[in-house]
Amino acid sequence: MSEPVDDDLWSAVGDPTRRRMLDLLLAQGGGTATGLSQQLPVTRQAVAKHLGVLERVGLVRATPSGRERRYQVDQTQLARAVAQLSSVGASWDARLQRIKQIAEAIQRSQNG
Repeated sequence: MSEPVDDDLWSAVGDPTRRRMLDLLLAQGGGTATGLSQQLPVTRQAVAKHLGVLERVGLVRATPSGRERRYQVDQTQLARAVAQLSSVGASWDARLQRIKQIAEAIQRSQNG
């Protein structure tokens, strides 16, 4: 892998509610905790906590908007997360291929 895996980033996107929030923010060009809570089966307070996690790892950034904060996805950090996912996926594909080769070699030696 080209860069170490960011465990905090992976932990943040590992939660299905946070992934759904990212999807909504991307689709809508941003949003507030109140707006997101109306689209998700969780309270506004829970949404705010999830947004805090996403903000800490840099996946979203907030700007004041009246009495609330408006959140937008940080495209650079999202691209970094996607690159890490691709890298880890390629690494696991290589490992699985190697395991398959070993298993096939064992099977050949047992049959031959």
